[in-house]
Amino acid sequence: MKPLQGFAWLLALQLAGEILARALQLPFPGPVVGMVLLIPALNWLAVRAPVIEVARFLLGHLSLLFVPVGVGVITHLDVLRDYGLRLALVIVLSTWIGLAVTALVLRAAMRHAPTQEEVDDA
Repeated sequence: MKPLQGFAWLLALQLAGEILARALQLPFPGPVVGMVLLIPALNWLAVRAPVIEVARFLLGHLSLLFVPVGVGVITHLDVLRDYGLRLALVIVLSTWIGLAVTALVLRAAMRHAPTQEEVDDA
């Protein structure tokens, strides 16, 4: 029963996120807003326990979620043939840029992080 309750919580938060995103005309998709709503909701045991159960179930069957993607790729092989090299280049470049930005942000955050002496003095 708990996995169904967890799934209901996830769907309810996604719906709330969708409603907020549309009502407030946010530049984010509703599911992203729902995930942001999920973060504080996980502090509540009535939400956390069922969501943990459904997360375990979904992770146990994660490989099944790749089947629709594989079918989509197979049905659009002509697009891959025509644009495959460009798509690969964009994927590689965007991944590299994402890694570089993450490294720069981490470096900046570490530069401004308190040292152990400052933590001990506080």
